[in-house]
Amino acid sequence: MKQLSFIKMDGLGNDFVILDNRQGDINLRPENIVAMGKRRTGIGFDQLIVLNHSDKAVVKVLFYNSDGSSAGACGNGTRCIGRLLMDELNVDAVEIEGPEGNILKASKDKETGLVTVNMGPPVLDWKGIPLSEEQDTLEVQGITEKLPLPVCVSMGNPHAVFFVDDVESFDVTKWGSFVETHPMFPQRTNVEFVQVMKPDLLRVRVWERGSGITDACGTGACATLVAAVRRGLSNSKAEVRMDGGSLIVEWQDKKDVLMTGDTHYAFRGTYVLDNEG
Repeated sequence: MKQLSFIKMDGLGNDFVILDNRQGDINLRPENIVAMGKRRTGIGFDQLIVLNHSDKAVVKVLFYNSDGSSAGACGNGTRCIGRLLMDELNVDAVEIEGPEGNILKASKDKETGLVTVNMGPPVLDWKGIPLSEEQDTLEVQGITEKLPLPVCVSMGNPHAVFFVDDVESFDVTKWGSFVETHPMFPQRTNVEFVQVMKPDLLRVRVWERGSGITDACGTGACATLVAAVRRGLSNSKAEVRMDGGSLIVEWQDKKDVLMTGDTHYAFRGTYVLDNEG
């Protein structure tokens, strides 16, 4: 048996278990991640984040969903890591290497304590998202006639954004699980259901790939804002209000996407790993 020290953090209720593997001594199997993610018998999380050594930034991060699968990006998780590292180093800005080698810049407002992460530019090409066939990603067809046509975006992971009339009564579980595993998305997809309240306020409910309904999703908030701007429904900067709270998202000059919000330390602890990979 091996004991793993961890930190539990959340961004708007989107919760994470963070493991420090900068010494390279942690080797997890998918079944270890699943066991750790169970909320009754494990620690419980939406995503597991593993910090690794980086030659390009302060750390390199890897993200895993609660079903054991890997995730290409995690916006709220990156904000939490940014907060953790800035507190650790006593600085107001850090650079973090993402799973694909991309560099994400996090900074903290000295007065409010809110953390901003530059998530880079969105991917709007169908191959880059990816979709299984050539599509105009502004209105992706062929998923189902029972839903409006979604806008598809990648923010390091795929997103399908649906604009609906009443998001509060919408069956997120039914349609989120359906869209996540649709053949149009060869790597599965995150799904956002959005009601435009005002040009600067978007109400969103989230179905995360590999995790199900979550209180918030940072990359989902970014994808939502990008989708709304592309449809002419939103300003380039808006409040994205999710079940767990709000993020301020800005698509700067239709280039990089900035995401700003709160972070929270929950607790630190030790997890007993029975069977390491």
